[in-house]
Amino acid sequence: MKAHDGIYLDGGWRPAASQDVIEVVDPADEQVIARVPAGDAEDVDAAVRAARAALPGWAATPPTERAARLGALRDVLAARKDEIAETVTAELGSPPPLAQAVHAGLPIAVAGSYADLAATHSFEEKVGNSTVFHEPIGVVAAITPWNYPLHQIVAKVAPALAAGCTVVLKPAEDTPLTAQLFAEAVHEAGVPAGVVNVVTGLGPVAGQALAEHPGVDLVSFTGSTAVGKQIAATAGAAVKKVALELGGKSANVILPSADLARAVTVGVANVMSNSGQTCSAWTRMLVHRDQYDEAVELAAATAATYADRIGPVVSAKQQARVRGYIEKGIAEGARLVAGGPESPRERGYFIAPTVFADVTPEMTIAQEEIFGPVLSILRYDDEEDALRIANGTVYGLAGAVWAGEEAEAVAFARRLDTGQVHINGGRFNPMAPFGGYKQSGVGRELGAHGLAEYLQTKSLQF
Repeated sequence: MKAHDGIYLDGGWRPAASQDVIEVVDPADEQVIARVPAGDAEDVDAAVRAARAALPGWAATPPTERAARLGALRDVLAARKDEIAETVTAELGSPPPLAQAVHAGLPIAVAGSYADLAATHSFEEKVGNSTVFHEPIGVVAAITPWNYPLHQIVAKVAPALAAGCTVVLKPAEDTPLTAQLFAEAVHEAGVPAGVVNVVTGLGPVAGQALAEHPGVDLVSFTGSTAVGKQIAATAGAAVKKVALELGGKSANVILPSADLARAVTVGVANVMSNSGQTCSAWTRMLVHRDQYDEAVELAAATAATYADRIGPVVSAKQQARVRGYIEKGIAEGARLVAGGPESPRERGYFIAPTVFADVTPEMTIAQEEIFGPVLSILRYDDEEDALRIANGTVYGLAGAVWAGEEAEAVAFARRLDTGQVHINGGRFNPMAPFGGYKQSGVGRELGAHGLAEYLQTKSLQF
């Protein structure tokens, strides 16, 4: 794969101060496909300085012109859609259809949505005898994960640019090639020098340096709750704003009146998509005890159909993590009805689509985020029991509710402690706010709510 041997700094590719490199591995065959710089604190400092220097000019750029640059970025990404998909397949292991439709297609839509918002959003308002201005917060540190590499980048960088902020992006070390491709697209779209800077590097080195840097005004991070807590503590010491999109253990609640077959099959598909590497995946399926055995049988059969359809997990480390959780589930007494810890292939970081039955709420696999193709099915006695189980984790990112009547599903969903709920299989909406309750995060991404994270308010009284 094509890779740059430098960092994208102040509108061009520059040699990194660090001589260390990151090897990029294809998770499907375990082969090294590229090497990129492992930037350090010196590289981060240079990037932040470039972003600070570019901030006054970009913040003063009319929103319509910022919208034009975002529109150009959308067009460049669309023109390079096949290349994006191929890159994601190579470094993440995503099957080509998923890479095309989601990993390449969704970021194009999100970039377009912020081009529209930048052109139409009102950055000032009248409140009585005051005029309230919504101004860019400043330099943004965007620290992104590997599971949806381009989508997570665009979901942070696009609203930051729409708001008038400048950005230093530190992508995940497992998927840096997609970030380099994004930097090329930014350049081709005519975004001014220094407005977007990209430093590839390791989280504990480059990521930590970025979170600590006094020249950063906002840290936007997507990743594990454990790392999010560290970033929040670091930023809190400097009274620096954070936006955190963290872990999840989302419940898929199937009420007795629902179409059981559809709810189960869609629920299994949701968990297996992207090899289970989705923070909002519905990894806990809650079924009434009268329908439980039927649901388990259907889920096991459905999971088996994904054996040759899902890709690997991203790395050997992630494969070992998921296997460990599967072994933990067996040890704690859950009943394995599909898949298991053994790798289904001789080469590559593959995990068999796995389904557990007889899972109880206190089990590790029902409480902790696994981030692999592993579904836990729990039984409940009545709606109050289902609600208790669904809300019984530290997370609150997403979920689903199924019922015969939409009003019944909505009534239950309103009682869930979670940021986003899909009703009877409702489609994902890239304009709706995305983010969590409790330890699933702080703030929201996407749409107007995502734009608001990158703005601060000033009022003038007359």
